[in-house]
Amino acid sequence: MPRIDDRDKLPDDFLKSLGFPSITVHETFTHFDFTLPGRRVLVIGPMGSGKTEFSARVWRDAAIAQKKSEVIKELTSTNGVDRRKVFFVRSEIDGARFQDYPMDALAYRSGYIRCGENIARIRDSFGLEQVLADNPEVGTFIIDEASFFDERIAYVVRNHSLERGILFIFPTLILNFRRDIFNSTARLMLDIATDVIPLTAYCEHPDCMKDAFYTYRYYQVDGEECPALYFDPLIIVGGDTRKDDPLNPNYCSRCDEHHYLPGKEYTFFHLKPLGEKATRGNEEPLRQEIRALKHDIPASALYRNMCERYGHRSDSAIFMNALKSGCLAEKALIYLFCEQNLIPEELLVRMVYELDLDTMYLTKVLSDNLRPVSFDQPLLTLGY
Repeated sequence: MPRIDDRDKLPDDFLKSLGFPSITVHETFTHFDFTLPGRRVLVIGPMGSGKTEFSARVWRDAAIAQKKSEVIKELTSTNGVDRRKVFFVRSEIDGARFQDYPMDALAYRSGYIRCGENIARIRDSFGLEQVLADNPEVGTFIIDEASFFDERIAYVVRNHSLERGILFIFPTLILNFRRDIFNSTARLMLDIATDVIPLTAYCEHPDCMKDAFYTYRYYQVDGEECPALYFDPLIIVGGDTRKDDPLNPNYCSRCDEHHYLPGKEYTFFHLKPLGEKATRGNEEPLRQEIRALKHDIPASALYRNMCERYGHRSDSAIFMNALKSGCLAEKALIYLFCEQNLIPEELLVRMVYELDLDTMYLTKVLSDNLRPVSFDQPLLTLGY
């Protein structure tokens, strides 16, 4: 007689033998388990995959669980904290994203729920420590977009989960628009996680229904889709509304085929070496490239590289559209200064004035990326 050694792998005709038709049975969506202490749950996926909506489900499950008896409280409590009590934490920079919602809203694409006093906006891991101290009985903290905070936050949550049994949930991007690990904080979050819940979305390309694993950044310029170049700034803070603007990007979920990312070869083959030369004292090649990116794009190495790389392709138009987004020169300098740490602040400021670059854009984006620079210095201080 056949024996079932693995109950999770039933024969294909098992249900049929019980009188049911042959169908595919999927795992069900279950209510959230608040009984296990010390979990650190990563909820990952591209924008639009439902990460924050997952958080809203946890919030609603907690509201139901709190109506249960003292017997249940004993199961969900450790060291004086009750994991049925949920607190939602967001970054201070999210204020611009959710201007149309109440201050206490946990907002997601299809709606929002009100959190009352159990919501806070913090700047960094020290702010999280203060929230934890101010709410000693709360046992579950949902930290939205944890990758946007400093690396220290990974150890703050690990210590509190191990010592106090607190449950942490992190709906966050692990990959950035370049399909790279977002930053060192994201890497540390992966290291300390006890659970990972991956979510996908439909590819938002109009001609596609594949699973999307990646967040795609693009600019809408005169009604045309213009993919972000690889060296586009890592963080650009803005609202979630769709924008037709060469400086403010839009985001959506895309599959491999429709996630366009031009300029990666140029970044490492041309732009970064120019920054390295400038650091060693040979500034002129970088200055010429930045000048071309600002005032004469067809004369730039970027334009030549794009033509060589994509000019022969049937979909070349979408890649070449990337050159229509604004402030390419400013973005190149931000990349070299912020991410590669190749050019010093003095050289950055000097080139900005020499080439008449957009100081308003630079000031905002450098601040968004936590590398603020003042461009208010008189020109005399720059050695002219």
